[in-house]
Amino acid sequence: MGETPVFTADRGNYELAPYIARCAQLAMCLEVSASPKPGNIDRHDDYEDTRYEHFLASAVSIYPTIEEASKNTSGVGGYIKSAVGESVKWQKGGNTHFGAIILLVPLAMAAGRILAEKGTFTIPELAECAHDIVKDTSTVDAVEFYSCFDAAGVRVNPVEEFDLQNDNAIADLREKDISLYDLMEIAHGYDMIANEWTTGFTRCTECAETIIKGMKGRLHPGPGTDINDVVVYTFLNLLSRSEDTFIATKFDIETARYVSGLAGSIMQKMEDIHGTHKIYNNEREFNIIRPLIMEMDRELLQRKINPGSTADIVIAGLFIALLGGIRY
Repeated sequence: MGETPVFTADRGNYELAPYIARCAQLAMCLEVSASPKPGNIDRHDDYEDTRYEHFLASAVSIYPTIEEASKNTSGVGGYIKSAVGESVKWQKGGNTHFGAIILLVPLAMAAGRILAEKGTFTIPELAECAHDIVKDTSTVDAVEFYSCFDAAGVRVNPVEEFDLQNDNAIADLREKDISLYDLMEIAHGYDMIANEWTTGFTRCTECAETIIKGMKGRLHPGPGTDINDVVVYTFLNLLSRSEDTFIATKFDIETARYVSGLAGSIMQKMEDIHGTHKIYNNEREFNIIRPLIMEMDRELLQRKINPGSTADIVIAGLFIALLGGIRY
């Protein structure tokens, strides 16, 4: 076991908060630009009502909110509401980055706290700090969070308690003193984003580590050091190991499992190809796999199956990797 890497934010002459906000924006842009990313919008594929350009507008729009959030360690719900509000003001494509915002806000807050104190961070301590921040959320945060669902046009699973379709839900939150973290604990079993909050952002950090290794050419088998291919690889790797809860909500759990199985088959094929070559070449072997990824992409796009939660977590991983100095 090696030592845990320590990262120094390579922000040059930038103030800390603008640097953190730029990392968040770039993470969102890189994720939506990566192609082929099966089922999701990218620079080559749009949906009827939501386009690539809508995601770019959303990424640009959240800058002021993330900048301000990185200066504070409370008010998570308000910052999520603010970022969602900015997103829908700047584009007409609906819910583009709701899940990503839920992850980026506490991670940006944690980055601001740690880097302001000592100028360096490790991925585990960043995740731990973010976890501490979300555990300290309040009922006010929960109410702010609930109030932004309609604006974002977010599809959610119905829950027995505090159902968003119930007009009394917000009053119930206040009466029972339910924090935003409490809500995430209720949802963690069936929602990947909520699960990240309650488990300490484990998938986010795993994605960050995969991206960092990929950009340093240390993934075997893997895609080489092309940022596009590293993002696609990270997306497929996560999807193969975790059923996407956005798919489960929009369709059903069987569809989510089927999609994860497709991703798993591609990852296994990559392993099999690697085993047949005496000399390993990341880029060549990833290019052999590319037609399979494109085939999966075509099927999911045709069936309108989009692994949105997986994309949100990859954005958070990209944010952490960029914060740690990964460049391309």
